[in-house]
Amino acid sequence: MKRLPGLLLGLLLLLNTSQAQTLSVSGLVTNPLTLNADALKGMPHTEVSGKEHDGKEHRYSGVALIDLLKQAGTTTGSELRGKNLAKYVVVKATDGYEAVFALPELDPEFATRSIILADAADGIALPPATGPYRIVVPDEKKQARWVRQVKSIEVRTAN
Repeated sequence: MKRLPGLLLGLLLLLNTSQAQTLSVSGLVTNPLTLNADALKGMPHTEVSGKEHDGKEHRYSGVALIDLLKQAGTTTGSELRGKNLAKYVVVKATDGYEAVFALPELDPEFATRSIILADAADGIALPPATGPYRIVVPDEKKQARWVRQVKSIEVRTAN
């Protein structure tokens, strides 16, 4: 079997890395999104603090989940009433792990905390085992909804 030249192998690795960093926002949205790392880095970032499983406090930087949903055209703010209150968000990881958030708990008109799609912790890009994207939910007692290696965000309804 022939070995691939180093340049070709490098290009294949680069393509696989860029595909792994793609994130989709879909479902009950008017503008479905497929975002890469550069697009996410170009969006306004916010910082939150949270404790990892080891009990250590870290500073996470990322895009507020509600900002991604607004960009995708999700019902937010004053439109969140009646049937729209039954909407929820499913965050999926590359390994099949999923977590659910009620849409109102993400919206600043209803909630005081900011749940983010983090791409950095303590000023450093998230490691491959956690990133490139991770949901961070400040002030939760357990990190069960801190989804690692996020690949998609989908808006659904219980109705």
